[in-house]
Amino acid sequence: MGLTIQNVNVKPFRAQLELPIFSHHINKNSVKPFLKWAGGKRQLLSELVSFSPRTYNKYIEPFLGGGALFFYLQPKKAILSDLNEELINCYIVVRDKVQDLIKELISYKNEEQFYYQTREIFPSTLDPVQRAARFIYLNKTSYNGLYRVNKKGNFNVPFGKRNKTTICDKSTLIAAHQALQGADILWGGYKNILKKHAQPGDFVYLDPPYCPAGGYADFTRFTKEFFYEEDHIELRDEFSHLVKMGCWALLTNSNTDFVRKIYEGYDYKVVDTKRNISSKSETRTGEDLIVISTQPPKKTPSLLSLRGGKLLEHFPGTRYMGSKYRILPFLWECVKDLPFQTVLDAFSGSACVSYMFKQFGKRVISNDFMHFPYYFAKSLIENPKVRLKDKDIQFLMQQNSKAVSFISDTFKGIYFTDEENKFLDSLRTNIELLKNPYKKSLALAAITRACIKRQPRGIFTFVGDRYNDGRRDLQINLQQHFLENVEIFNAAIFDNGQENLAFNCDIFDLEVEVDLIYLDPPYFTPRSDNDYTRRYHFLEGLVRQWKGVEIQQHTKTKKFKRYETPFINKDTAYEAFDRLFKKFRKSILVVSYSSNSIPGKSDLVHMLKKYKRSVHVYQVEHLYSFGTHGHKVGENANRVNEYIFVAR
Repeated sequence: MGLTIQNVNVKPFRAQLELPIFSHHINKNSVKPFLKWAGGKRQLLSELVSFSPRTYNKYIEPFLGGGALFFYLQPKKAILSDLNEELINCYIVVRDKVQDLIKELISYKNEEQFYYQTREIFPSTLDPVQRAARFIYLNKTSYNGLYRVNKKGNFNVPFGKRNKTTICDKSTLIAAHQALQGADILWGGYKNILKKHAQPGDFVYLDPPYCPAGGYADFTRFTKEFFYEEDHIELRDEFSHLVKMGCWALLTNSNTDFVRKIYEGYDYKVVDTKRNISSKSETRTGEDLIVISTQPPKKTPSLLSLRGGKLLEHFPGTRYMGSKYRILPFLWECVKDLPFQTVLDAFSGSACVSYMFKQFGKRVISNDFMHFPYYFAKSLIENPKVRLKDKDIQFLMQQNSKAVSFISDTFKGIYFTDEENKFLDSLRTNIELLKNPYKKSLALAAITRACIKRQPRGIFTFVGDRYNDGRRDLQINLQQHFLENVEIFNAAIFDNGQENLAFNCDIFDLEVEVDLIYLDPPYFTPRSDNDYTRRYHFLEGLVRQWKGVEIQQHTKTKKFKRYETPFINKDTAYEAFDRLFKKFRKSILVVSYSSNSIPGKSDLVHMLKKYKRSVHVYQVEHLYSFGTHGHKVGENANRVNEYIFVAR
């Protein structure tokens, strides 16, 4: 048998097109931003302006930051917003009370002791003008001009020690004051802002926290919230909605395979940039991606035509341990030319891989040994068209007087409020009364994702509020989360014309014949704990109604004994892989595995070689940042190579 091993960084087709340029004249009256902002767009202005529409109704920028494009264009009517309350207060004060702000700023000193005294002041103890002055002062005198807060929302950047710093730039502040007179300045998340204010003919510029390019970067924490892969996909969906609505849309992000893939079908341009906010000069370079939909619609087909919209459009992503969100474009590049029509996703987890294959028109069989992921797949993969209707939702939300108080009694004060626990008891009883199995699966999937979103870090290994970072998901109640998730799951359902199936069983007990099997089993690694049961026991118990499991009452989290699987034990992992490869040796084998796991790459290649003629190995750098140990995020144990083994 021949063996071919390739270490390849696969890149999707680069759809960088020759784009027409809008003929904007240089704005001699443009205003310089009054803040130095991480991710500021001054160096991209010429590109952004060239792709901005010449005429539009109003300008909307919901990730405001430094506002470089707004200050250049100076639109007569604008909606400016951000989630950073201090930033929004500052803009409002510059617009409405600039003279008072200047008087306050004049007294501030570029001295280290004064800096730390000012940094320790809680903004809530100050009036709006004082808050704005403090904000500008910290921005001007902090290290590298970085504005960063910790998970409690407290500013934590050290003193910059710069001798030449203009704390009060009167002329720039006054010019900004004049430019802001036609702007509504709002505090809030981009979804709510766009939902309330975006209309056909508006020009919307989106500049979200960037998707990390390469290793781990945490300079996007301009607020105490985070922006994960699923957030970028939700933003892509919003971008698509704006375009369909008839808005002009422009978006910037980092130039990564992941970002290019999710925006495939839109024109884009890659631009070299400097990351001036970085603490290391050698890392102050990068590439920005400008996604463009500010031209008349084209009649030519998109670059990627998928069932159910663009890649993972509408898919309800979660921060599920081991999820392959980020490497999906890479995975597809590895398998797209293989001869297959039927595929088994043997350890489906969040079901994002199954959903991708379904979008590409394949017949998909999903399986997972845990129950709650099975309901994700049942709802989104097997289900072709059934949705929860308004009358179903009303029925589910009504209080059931016959509901037992198991969750309220067992998990009181652990994860959710008493009111939310009571809601879970009632909802879980009502779900069992639904007759349609797909509707039941949808309800269970929706409440499962609602619990993940409502719980800090999305896992159930701890109790209390120590990881409550104040983001919106932790502020709204479980009832609202459930309603939002029903809407999200309903929107994600589509029929790809295939008879797709979902199973919940041990993979060794599943008897199916498929062209290709995708294997992403639990990883054994001596450096971390990959116990899915420990992390998600509450969700698993919820969908099972804790039947067939024994809660360990002595534990704080009220977990139950983990499910045994040979893949997470060093002594049994090798034999388990060999059994798996032998069982499905008639199918194309595609294995996703991590470089810090056991068995190693060479061992897996030799095992695959026993049953297949050729083995190709592709690799891509990937980051795992799960767990509750914040200091471990970014360590070498989390930054690994993800291997894709393709055996034929």
